[in-house]
Amino acid sequence: MSKDHSDHLFVLIKSLTKSEKRYFKLKNSQNQDDPKYLKLFDEMSQSEVFDEKRLIKNNPWIKPAQFSNLKAHLYQKLLQSLKEYSTSTNDDIAVREQIDHIQLLYDRSLYHQSMQLVQKLKRSIKKGDNLELQLEVLKWEKNLLPYSMGKHSLNRLRQIIEETNKVNEQISRVNLLMNISVELNTIYLKHGSVRSKEDYDEITGIFDQRLPKWSESSLSFKEKLLWYEIHQGYYSFIQDFDPMYDYAKKWVDLFESIPNSSYYFEMYIRGLNQLLNAQARLLKYDEFSTTHRLLRSLASHRMIKMNENLQIRLFKYNYAHQFNEYFLTGDFAKGVALFRRISHQMDQYISLLDVHSQLIMFYKIACLFFGNGDYSDALVWLNRIINYEDQDIREDIHSFTRILNLITHYELGNRDVIEYYLRSTYRFLHKKEDMHEFQYHILDFIKNLNRDITEIELIHRFKKLRDNLVPLTISQFEKRAFIYFDIIAWPESKIHKKTMEEIIKERVQELAQV
Repeated sequence: MSKDHSDHLFVLIKSLTKSEKRYFKLKNSQNQDDPKYLKLFDEMSQSEVFDEKRLIKNNPWIKPAQFSNLKAHLYQKLLQSLKEYSTSTNDDIAVREQIDHIQLLYDRSLYHQSMQLVQKLKRSIKKGDNLELQLEVLKWEKNLLPYSMGKHSLNRLRQIIEETNKVNEQISRVNLLMNISVELNTIYLKHGSVRSKEDYDEITGIFDQRLPKWSESSLSFKEKLLWYEIHQGYYSFIQDFDPMYDYAKKWVDLFESIPNSSYYFEMYIRGLNQLLNAQARLLKYDEFSTTHRLLRSLASHRMIKMNENLQIRLFKYNYAHQFNEYFLTGDFAKGVALFRRISHQMDQYISLLDVHSQLIMFYKIACLFFGNGDYSDALVWLNRIINYEDQDIREDIHSFTRILNLITHYELGNRDVIEYYLRSTYRFLHKKEDMHEFQYHILDFIKNLNRDITEIELIHRFKKLRDNLVPLTISQFEKRAFIYFDIIAWPESKIHKKTMEEIIKERVQELAQV
């Protein structure tokens, strides 16, 4: 089920847990005046896919002219129900509800009751870290101060002003860091890792000129999280993996124990994800396995309510790194066997991922099949990327996909379509300004193959391809091509007449003996 083509109401209903659906039904079942939205809820809950025409046809009580309003009404009812359901488990929602109560009391001129609620809320809210809500409560305290004047009112006002200024300063610092983090991430989502000196200068310019010269020791916990996230992201961007690893580790080490708030739990698992990425890049096999076990264990963490966002993140990170582990160790057969066991569940979760995460997952699955020699299956997942409507997200993944697509067609013996895909790939790479040495060597290799080539000449050409690719693994702007998949193992397997799995496993054993 693609979010892009499904009705928002249907997607929302399908995201509900059984208990959330039960709560909604109980809260709204007494409404006998307007039962239609409940009937629509039942119909859409039972549907596997959203088909508006069929839904209206099979339910004569739905008037087509009123269907849009009926859906909007149900959507609002569901959001209201979710808000009420989440109040007991989400601190921020509970605080916002209390702020609404302050407003209601204030509108009735019940100033003393309003102030009592403000003071109670102020004591509890400091335990959290939502600065915007703290500022909102301070605003109400200032508004209500004239209605509770006393001999200490001036001192109270000065204290409120001091607290407000302090919170405002923290908000400014956090917003500054968040702006840098979001800007770097947005550029990354478009291009991927730096491709050229121009890319490097642009990213380094943002990092050097926009990031304040603050001392780490002066930062609050939340500021440190953002500080480490920016540094880790920057070094990942420019593919400098040692400092990337250092900052990802600092990020995770900020948490002395597993956090029990949803915000910090999300930041914690994001930190683990980046640490795993760095450990994989640096071939820290033992550390990677330990961190991955920790990440997997969080799926059964009992101290935090697992909302859909957290469940999807854990799913995405767990399986992405499970596949990474197979890439590191060469266990492609084991990876394919796992994927086939969970393919139904995998397809269901992938449909809930954002576009960027979907592309990454498609590419990893395609590489898993390719590494195992299941070229037809690899082609299925490569085509899901090639046929994606939006090709401006992760242009690097789109480029590498087209290269791997050509190689896969070569392996399948589809000589009749290779020329077409060669032209198509050249056009795409020139359009995206992504024709680099890696792409050039692969395309040149495929282009110069023909049916009459001898086996000895073919092996010679594979050796030449390998020798051309190996130096690129340490090239500043070319090594990005090898981040997700060890494509050099492919010509190696042809040269030595072995599988890619055997080549990578032998390499791992050699490294273990060093």
